[in-house]
Amino acid sequence: MGKLSISCLFPASWHFSISPAVLPRILFPSFRQLIFLGLLAGLLGLLYLLLVTGKGQYSWIREDKHIHRHLARVTDLEVTDTSNPDLNYGLVVDCGSSGSRVFVYCWPRHNGNPHDLLDIRQMRDQHRKPVVMKIKPGISELATTPEKASDYIHPLLSFAAEHIPKFKHQETPLYILCTAGMRVLPESQQEALLEDLRTDIPVHFNFLFSDSHVEVISGKQEGVYAWIGINFVLGRFNHAEDEGEAVVEVQVPGGDQQEALVRKRTAGVLDMGGVSTQIAFEVPKSVSFSSPQQEEMAKNLLAEFNLGCDAHRTEHVYRVYVSTFLGYGGNAARQRYEESLVSKTVLQNKLLDQHGGESADTPVLDPCLPTELQDEVGPAGQRVHIRGTGDFDSCRLLLQPFLNHTNETHTSLNGVYQPAIDFRNSQFYGFSEYYYCTEDVLRMGGDYNSTKYTSAAKNYCATQWRTLKERFDRGLYASHADLHRLKYQCFKSAWMYEVFHSGFAFPTNYDNLKTALLVYDKEVQWTLGAILYRTRFLPLRDIQQESLKGVHSHWRHSFPYINTHYLFLACFFVVLLSILLYLLRLRRIHRRAAALHRGTSSSSVQWLEEGLGSTDVPITL
Repeated sequence: MGKLSISCLFPASWHFSISPAVLPRILFPSFRQLIFLGLLAGLLGLLYLLLVTGKGQYSWIREDKHIHRHLARVTDLEVTDTSNPDLNYGLVVDCGSSGSRVFVYCWPRHNGNPHDLLDIRQMRDQHRKPVVMKIKPGISELATTPEKASDYIHPLLSFAAEHIPKFKHQETPLYILCTAGMRVLPESQQEALLEDLRTDIPVHFNFLFSDSHVEVISGKQEGVYAWIGINFVLGRFNHAEDEGEAVVEVQVPGGDQQEALVRKRTAGVLDMGGVSTQIAFEVPKSVSFSSPQQEEMAKNLLAEFNLGCDAHRTEHVYRVYVSTFLGYGGNAARQRYEESLVSKTVLQNKLLDQHGGESADTPVLDPCLPTELQDEVGPAGQRVHIRGTGDFDSCRLLLQPFLNHTNETHTSLNGVYQPAIDFRNSQFYGFSEYYYCTEDVLRMGGDYNSTKYTSAAKNYCATQWRTLKERFDRGLYASHADLHRLKYQCFKSAWMYEVFHSGFAFPTNYDNLKTALLVYDKEVQWTLGAILYRTRFLPLRDIQQESLKGVHSHWRHSFPYINTHYLFLACFFVVLLSILLYLLRLRRIHRRAAALHRGTSSSSVQWLEEGLGSTDVPITL
């Protein structure tokens, strides 16, 4: 019986010979069977695509992102590994009104994905403490001696230089950013101080430093940096889909012809200090203006910027509203209130020939102080005696005129323009006084509920002052609460409520405000947002290096994100097609061999029959 020779060059060269009679039938399927096998393989491929690159992939990504964020919070507190050559560093010096602080940040090498931002964290020393140093007074105190500016800043930079490896100094960006203290100086004095820094710092330090790296930033910039820092820590710039994460539809600024993006909802920021209060939030859609004057005002309050490392990509373009209100902080508001109280009392005494507030026996009643609390307010020579009545609602009504709110549309405190907020799909974090008012005494920090808050504030205001002091002496309030907090808690509770609900027009049933002191147990400074924004183009270097690797760098640059699962699926179908083609070829070979075998057998039989029928052949014995 003849043998069938088979040769295959893929995946390796091999050769064997077998008899067709012993070949299993499964190796020679019919054409219908081949189609069935192809469809079955295709269905298996689609099932793989659904489970691995579809829902399954997203669930794995969500789990991986969740674990990554959890680990990031943990590793944020670990000692920085300065021996890692792939670790990059950056410095930001915050030159404030009362002092200056240097913050040292670090981040690993960028992963080469332009969709991702740098993973910036605060550097931590061997004791796991943030590498931060502060000096006093503020740099603005050197206004008359600007030549001392570089000597003033030298200890901060020397401190930072000791913590950053020397071989990294040349590629470590340094930014010196001055805030409120410098803003109040004349421009000539500002420039003299900055020029001394620009001239002398490169002489003594080898950091990546240029003239544009030192400047006086505006309140708007400071607010934007604070907004960036908080949302970066919250993970809101990571646009990967996470289960349960709220999203928002965004019209990218300058991209009116493009489709709206759907990405993670960012958090707004509310901050109230002693002197000023501030609000910052993303404006996801384009806004309309009721007048040209309002449009001109909005230009100074809306900031549009791209956080991504590629200026041509729009997924990290944000439009943020930032407004700062001087005189609307808790202490400044109380001072304005007391000044008004004194002037009204003095005027009323003159007109009506009365003696209200001139002694403790004839005090002026103040609903914004706890019940029976006695105090004196006003300048020397016009001291007015007051006594608290602890009426929270009356206090709120008295404070409303101090908001200077107008009836114009899209306005907030002092008639300043404010775009509409989608209260049904928004989230805000309240810092400083928002946290102190809710937590220090009322012990309600965290999720804000106006009904519970007003109830607790009313009870506090109505409580006798001596009772409050007894509770304070027993340590029933927060550890950092003092008598000043106790004394003005009633006023500040009412002021915060009015600023939030009347000034910024948040509805009383708004339930997505979180008051906080820290974010993920860390104090978030605006300097984090500054370093993130100012180093946003640095990843391009790593991305370009990645794209140049390999022979087919141009192809990889065009398709930098081919999913591994899709690549595997493509290879799977290529292999499947090769097997099918091979089986077809094997089937044809088998048929030819079978046909040849049948032809040979019939010829032999015919020859044998003809031989048997031939004439006799004589045989000689």
